[in-house]
Amino acid sequence: MENSNQDWLNKVSHIAQVGGIETSILDNGRGKGTRIAWFNTGAGLRFKVVIDRGLDIADASFNQFNLSWLSRLGVTSPQPFSDKGIDWLRTFGGGLLTTCGVTHVGGPEEDEYGKRGLHDQFSNSPAELIAVKQPDPSTGDLEMSITAKIFQGHPLGDNIEVKRTIRCTLGQPTIYLDDEVQNVGNINSSHMILYHFNFGWPFIDSGAKLLWKGSWTSRETGEDNKIFKEGQDFRTCQEPRADHSGSGEEAALIDVEATSDGKAECGIYNEKLGFALKLSFNKNQLPWLTNWQHWGKGEYVTGLEPGTNPPLGQKLMRERGELIQLKPGEKRKYNLEISILNTSTSINEFVNKYINL
Repeated sequence: MENSNQDWLNKVSHIAQVGGIETSILDNGRGKGTRIAWFNTGAGLRFKVVIDRGLDIADASFNQFNLSWLSRLGVTSPQPFSDKGIDWLRTFGGGLLTTCGVTHVGGPEEDEYGKRGLHDQFSNSPAELIAVKQPDPSTGDLEMSITAKIFQGHPLGDNIEVKRTIRCTLGQPTIYLDDEVQNVGNINSSHMILYHFNFGWPFIDSGAKLLWKGSWTSRETGEDNKIFKEGQDFRTCQEPRADHSGSGEEAALIDVEATSDGKAECGIYNEKLGFALKLSFNKNQLPWLTNWQHWGKGEYVTGLEPGTNPPLGQKLMRERGELIQLKPGEKRKYNLEISILNTSTSINEFVNKYINL
C-alpha cells in the first residue's frame, strides 16, 4: 500500500475496508464472555488477540492459509487458579502465541521456595486494556496497536506487571510485540518468560522446513529421544506419528546463534504454499530457543519458543545460578517480530541462511 498514492483514499469510506482492529466478545462455548481483538493488516495477515488471556494470540492466517495450531479446546475463558500441577493444560488452546511465566516456565515442581504448576499464570490472566489505536491513512498514519497491562501476583508475595503492546503497520504482514515486565512489589521476584509460538496445518505440513541455528541438546534422553539425534533430519516436518499420540512429544533446547548486536531469528518455510515466516528477537533479552515437536494424529503442531531460560523450571535455573531476580521497581523489556515473507527475494535472502534453495 503506497502512502504517497492518495487516489485510493477517495474510494474508501471506512478504515475497515482496508484494515484495522475490531474488538468483540465471544458469546458461545468455552470462551463465552472472553474479550478479543481482530487485527487485519491489509496485507493478507489476520490474527485474533485474546484480551482476557494476557493479550496472547489465538487464530492467525495469511491469505487463505492458517498459520497457528489450535487445540481442541480453542479459546477458553481465563481461569487464574489453573496453576497447580498440570491444570494449565486444561485451558491450553494453543494459538499462535501462548505466553508462559512470568515467574516459572517448565513442569510442576516443588522446593523450599514453594510449589509451582506447569508454565505459571500469565496466559490465564485477563488484561487491563489501556488503548486501541486505529490507523488513519488520511494523515499518513498507518500504525495500529493495542496496549494493555497484565498483573500477576498477590499481597505479601510477588507482584509483577507486564505492559504489552501488539502493533502492526497497515499494508505490511508483520506483527510487533513489545513487553515491559516490572516488579511492582517490595521484594525480589524470580522471573522467567517463554513465548510459546505454536504453528499448525496447513502451514505446518510434511516437508515444511524448520529454520534455526545454534548448539542444541535434546530435552528427552535415552529411549525417549527419538527425533533430536545427530545425523537425523529433525528440521523437516514429519507426517503424524503414532508414538506422539497422547503425551508423546520432544523438544530441542537451543543456544541460538545471533549477530554481534544480539539479533537472533528462526522461522519456517513451506515451499508448497510459497511463503516463509520469520521470528526475530534479541538474544540479549531472550538467550534461549526451544523447538517443540508434537506430531500426534489430530494434534499436529510444532513450536518455536524464545525464552529467558530453557523451559526446565525455576528450581533447576536457581541451582545453575541462571534464575533472574527482579529487584523492586526493576524492569525488563522484550521485543519480538513475526514477519511473513512471500516474495522470491525475501524468501531466498532468509531461507538460504539455513538451506540452499
